[in-house]
Amino acid sequence: MAMSDAAAPRSRSHWPVWLALVLAAVAGIAGWWWLGRPVALPDAPSSRIACVSYAPYRRAGETPFDPNAFISPERIDADLRALSQRFDCVRTYAQGQGLAAVPTIARRHGMQVLMGIWLARDPVANAREVAMGIATANANPDVLRGVIVGNEVLLRGELSPQVLAGYARQVRAAIPASVPVTYADVWEFWLRFPQMARVVDYLTIHILPYWEDDPVPPEHAVRHVAAVYARMQHAFPGQRVMIGETGWPSAGRPRRAARATRVNEARYLREFLAYAARVQMPYNVIEAFDQPWKRVQEGTVGGYWGIFDVDAKPKFPMTGPVVEEAHWWWGWIAAAIGAVAFALAGWRRAWRAGAALALAGAASGAALAWQARQMIYACRDLLEWGASIAACVAALATAWWLARGLAWRLLGVEPRPAPAWLCLGWLFGLTWYDLLLVFDGRYRDFPLGLFALPCVAYALGAWLDPAPDRPPLEHRLLAVVLPLLAILVVVQEVGLNLSAWLWLGLNLALGLPVLVAWRQAVRLRAQ
Repeated sequence: MAMSDAAAPRSRSHWPVWLALVLAAVAGIAGWWWLGRPVALPDAPSSRIACVSYAPYRRAGETPFDPNAFISPERIDADLRALSQRFDCVRTYAQGQGLAAVPTIARRHGMQVLMGIWLARDPVANAREVAMGIATANANPDVLRGVIVGNEVLLRGELSPQVLAGYARQVRAAIPASVPVTYADVWEFWLRFPQMARVVDYLTIHILPYWEDDPVPPEHAVRHVAAVYARMQHAFPGQRVMIGETGWPSAGRPRRAARATRVNEARYLREFLAYAARVQMPYNVIEAFDQPWKRVQEGTVGGYWGIFDVDAKPKFPMTGPVVEEAHWWWGWIAAAIGAVAFALAGWRRAWRAGAALALAGAASGAALAWQARQMIYACRDLLEWGASIAACVAALATAWWLARGLAWRLLGVEPRPAPAWLCLGWLFGLTWYDLLLVFDGRYRDFPLGLFALPCVAYALGAWLDPAPDRPPLEHRLLAVVLPLLAILVVVQEVGLNLSAWLWLGLNLALGLPVLVAWRQAVRLRAQ
């Protein structure tokens, strides 16, 4: 049966494709410039900080969960010598693995210690920790600002308040009265278990605006801290309240409007120090060094709360502007390489084809560089590096194949179609990651740079080829599911997370062309 003129596929205007290619290339280049621009921030009142959490596990493979781990006194001495230039005090969390030596070494460098005793489910290990903590406190009462008996034990649900209170009373009775005893937990858990206030000399509360159930953006973070601090003082009148942990991460997943960036970490710390100095509040900042081992538990963001990186280098100054990415120009180099490589590899002696490929290559290079930057922060081992690199290679190959076909169509030449399994692979991969974000997304990053290549390329190709064959059933099923899952991600972020909106855009870019092709095929069959 002959196809009617009304039902025949129509060629579409080329200018939207050119506009999209230009915008993609410009967005990639501008995004990298944006990362490299100096951001003006208020100065901190001083470069010195009252107290900082100290965990020495910053080298690859180190973790406090390794029962055989041991930090030598020489290494602790080197760390505290460096920290003493900026900090008056360090907070520790445990006695084992060599950390019982911290108070003695801190005395050499004129520092004080908030000494921690780690408590968990194992009563034998708890007894050993408490005994070591009592011995250390009795040997070093002059350098201790306090002994913290347990850290976030109630938050983790590992001990009951009654058992925890028993440990606190045991330590209180065994060490000098001049050394105060406290317990540390997230501020809400003090309100949930107020009886703990009766067995400590003062309250140690954790206020982490980024990790709140309702995440607080950096511009309101210090205001939130002040409100919580005032609330705790009102709830526990007559007792001292100390902020035992507060800080901001420099890399990782955004939570609603709370973005984990180097600039935001610097902003929060500077503003918090100004507030603490103004109200003369005791505090401890988390933390001295980035902790790679925390990425296993908390995703990328868990490893980047340090004021110093894993090489003990400061991540930002305490005065003057702050730059998010000092090596931002690598993104421009990647864009230039991509533009030249795509243009030369697909050259057909026509300026339109070369220009289209150059724009696609520039956008692809900038996007892959963005993904590579994320991989540097996120990948923990060779397996993750290998899987991530393989995915990037697949994305680049897909983008190249589709960009070449796009350039041919702009010249009026029908290219060889991409294999159906390639589109199915990306539909499946995106759906799989959507499911992870919806059901287990608290610690997962948004791989925008990776999926931008195939998603945008398929969308532009579908614009120039509006009436392909009817998509297979599995394509149609995944294309229906994709936008629904991505919308759920946006809803979970209550519409405040820009990354979630961009993620939704990529899902629509890959899924909508399949749905449109399906609808067009149904119409043609009906006619």
